[in-house]
Amino acid sequence: MRFAFTDDQLAFRDAVRDLLAKECAPEVVRAAWPDGTDEHGARKGEGARADAAQVAKVWADLAEMGVLGVCVPEAHGGLGLAETDWVLLAEETGYAALPHPFVETACVVAPLLGEVGDPHEVLGDLVAGARQAGVVPLTGALVPWGDAVTYLVAIDHHPAATDAWTARRITAGVALGDGAERRRPLADALDAGRHVVALGAWKTEGVLGSAADAERAFDRGALATAAQLVGLGRRLLDLTVGYVAERRQFGTPVGAQQAVKHHLADVAMQLRFAAPAVYGAAWSLATGAPTAGRDVSMAKALASDAARLAVRNSLQCHGAIGYTVEYDLHLYLKRAEALSRTWGDAAWHRRRVAVALGI
Repeated sequence: MRFAFTDDQLAFRDAVRDLLAKECAPEVVRAAWPDGTDEHGARKGEGARADAAQVAKVWADLAEMGVLGVCVPEAHGGLGLAETDWVLLAEETGYAALPHPFVETACVVAPLLGEVGDPHEVLGDLVAGARQAGVVPLTGALVPWGDAVTYLVAIDHHPAATDAWTARRITAGVALGDGAERRRPLADALDAGRHVVALGAWKTEGVLGSAADAERAFDRGALATAAQLVGLGRRLLDLTVGYVAERRQFGTPVGAQQAVKHHLADVAMQLRFAAPAVYGAAWSLATGAPTAGRDVSMAKALASDAARLAVRNSLQCHGAIGYTVEYDLHLYLKRAEALSRTWGDAAWHRRRVAVALGI
């Protein structure tokens, strides 16, 4: 048995990596943050910013490459690929801190609609990048990029119910263009670049597919988020290694200090444990393994832990400069911290693993 990605999968990843390196530099990520001061007087978006049009261009370029339809059936204009084909792409969108709902649109809603027959006829627009989708998982009330999404799905889990998982379209609320006061991003959001909107009063219509479809959609979202966390951890590690190699103290790079090396080695080790779990979970989903849900939860727990360790240790190694909003590190710190709590935090997923193991 071959436990490795194919040449085609790696080539697709490399193409997306090159695109994001060129079109989604830190100044583009920062351009998604609000300009000026917030209600507390803080300038969260301070620093080098690209033109706002560049943020939209990244999404259009991904659509042109076919990335947004990567796991949509070919009959609906997608590439018809499996989780093992897009997990590396999700990791690269994490490394770049892509300021768009890639997980929600490309990895969750688009394939779900492809499986249930696209009842609202929006799949073509999602694949083409003309519309963006959002997801409210686990009875949450926050919608990332809520000022931009125009198709919103709620995925709920009720363990006591016969059909524990349900997916429904939200038909009234932020997704349907409520007034500006409802669609204004939260000023105190940790990662202001995600444009998180609090969902007010809302209602849903009939379910989208079966309970199995809903659970698979949730698992795809958790898996893709875990992959993004691995990518973010890699980015934080790369930034910190570069910094401690250049920053000198008493005539010596601070990276030569053993304590600094230990901090970074701990991060590298955690990421090397988390990444295979993420790839293994992708294989479980792609092959329909009966342990897929358990494997996804283990991957999300490990990736969340690894990313949060990368946040703490990279900030420790950078010192005071890491706290400044002008420095690019905080773009990735805050995205990692936010994603570690979405689609179920590490504790939620460990409980799911425990239930699957009967302990």
